[in-house]
Amino acid sequence: MDSAVRAALKQSGFQKTLAGKNAEISVVLCDDEFIRTLNRDYRQKDKPTNVLSFPQTDFRKGEKPGNPAPLGDLILAYPTIAREAEEQKKSFQSHFTHLIVHGTLHLLGYDHETADEAEEMEGIEIIALKELGIENPYSDADFMR
Repeated sequence: MDSAVRAALKQSGFQKTLAGKNAEISVVLCDDEFIRTLNRDYRQKDKPTNVLSFPQTDFRKGEKPGNPAPLGDLILAYPTIAREAEEQKKSFQSHFTHLIVHGTLHLLGYDHETADEAEEMEGIEIIALKELGIENPYSDADFMR
């Protein structure tokens, strides 16, 4: 997980913002029912999802984190991730690593609500994952939008 977070920070340019600070991310592995409830309550989407991100610093508003830098919480649904990995014919580890990178970018303020945002975020993910030896997750499917 550490290498995935570091790759996301490096490729997004936030490594410089956090220079000299210890970044802190809380990671929760859960079941589909737990994440479905959070997804319903916080995003008004009453279904399970693979990852939810809850930032603690709003970089878009220019907030500067203290030291340690609490970036936020990542909630990952193991059953959904395992099912998606199988459906997409990817290893669980590769898909999980992708979701750590993806979730970390959300904590940094990136999103994929518009085509331009998605292009920027996916580009960073692709480069970060390549650095980790993982193929482009978007070459076959457009599953994150």
